[in-house]
Amino acid sequence: MRVLWLDAFHAGSHRSVASGYAAQSQHDVTVLGMNAAGGWRWRMRGAAITFGLQITERWGKQPLRELFDVIVLTDMLDCATWLGLNRERVAGVRTVLYMHENQLVYPLPEGRQRDVTWAWINYTSLLAVDNVLFNSAFHRDTLLSALPSLPLRYHDYHEHAVIETILPKSAVLYPGIDLQRFDHGHKPVRSGPHTILWNSRWDYDKQPLVFFAAMEELIARGNDIRLIVLGEYVDQGNDAFNGYRERLSASTLHWGYVADARTYAEWLHQADLVVSCAIQEFFGIAVLEAVYCGAVPVLPRRLAYPELLPVKYHDLLLYDDDTTLVTRLESIIAAYDDIDRMELHQWAGQYDWNEQIDRYDVLIAGGSL
Repeated sequence: MRVLWLDAFHAGSHRSVASGYAAQSQHDVTVLGMNAAGGWRWRMRGAAITFGLQITERWGKQPLRELFDVIVLTDMLDCATWLGLNRERVAGVRTVLYMHENQLVYPLPEGRQRDVTWAWINYTSLLAVDNVLFNSAFHRDTLLSALPSLPLRYHDYHEHAVIETILPKSAVLYPGIDLQRFDHGHKPVRSGPHTILWNSRWDYDKQPLVFFAAMEELIARGNDIRLIVLGEYVDQGNDAFNGYRERLSASTLHWGYVADARTYAEWLHQADLVVSCAIQEFFGIAVLEAVYCGAVPVLPRRLAYPELLPVKYHDLLLYDDDTTLVTRLESIIAAYDDIDRMELHQWAGQYDWNEQIDRYDVLIAGGSL
């Protein structure tokens, strides 16, 4: 089939999914992407116009049904507006919306009020397309549960019945991950203290300060550990980050973002455990990369994380809240040699593109699994 993928925020996981699918699919996939430089708000407002112009520039005013069988759109695009502006050109082409995230249940920093403009764009996009693919069951379930509250902000015509049309046309399709790129490395035999990895963004929704505080307490309790601190450093001038860096320096093997893919992989292979403290995670690519490289995951019992682990490991590897993280880390370190890390590695391997691509091709083509 001929597939057009319009990626309004072509960066990070959005870009890796679009590019990975184009590279792996048996279909003929064309990706048009807009970089993230303009910010996600501007992409949600302006990309519908820009994509229309870009398509005209590339293919003229030829009907898209003569060029493509399916058009995949993503959540940073105002799909209803794009479809309305191009209604004649897109007639006869099936549309699929891939939901990486949404702006209705995304947690906000303390003191910030939610602007429902962006959530409303997500809502009308869900209604406008033929099919919807969510990157986790958690994402699908929390969004669809929250959607009825959105029109209740207004005094009439809540039209709740139309929300019920979304679930029947939806499916879960986990992001494909290029895990095989980590196969060139190997995990060294541990001969000293356990090494704990952080490879999430250093932003409020990932709670890096909770992680740093837990590491400080773990050391204060007499645990000899080593730290690898990776992830995108959002606020390099943060005094709290710099204070923890100084206090944890004696235990730190590396601190800071690593752009080089090979170096990043080498650090992941050195980790014994990977920790998340996130309050927002619709999937969890970074965690699965580390698990594939042999790290034992220590994750909160919330968000999409329970989906990422075999059920038999939930009681051991999931912690209930931030106050129990240190105690759970100590119990996992004590049981570390008894944990089947190869089983976890193989479990993570199911998210590699080689394992996911058939699901993508079937669902995007309009089939069912």
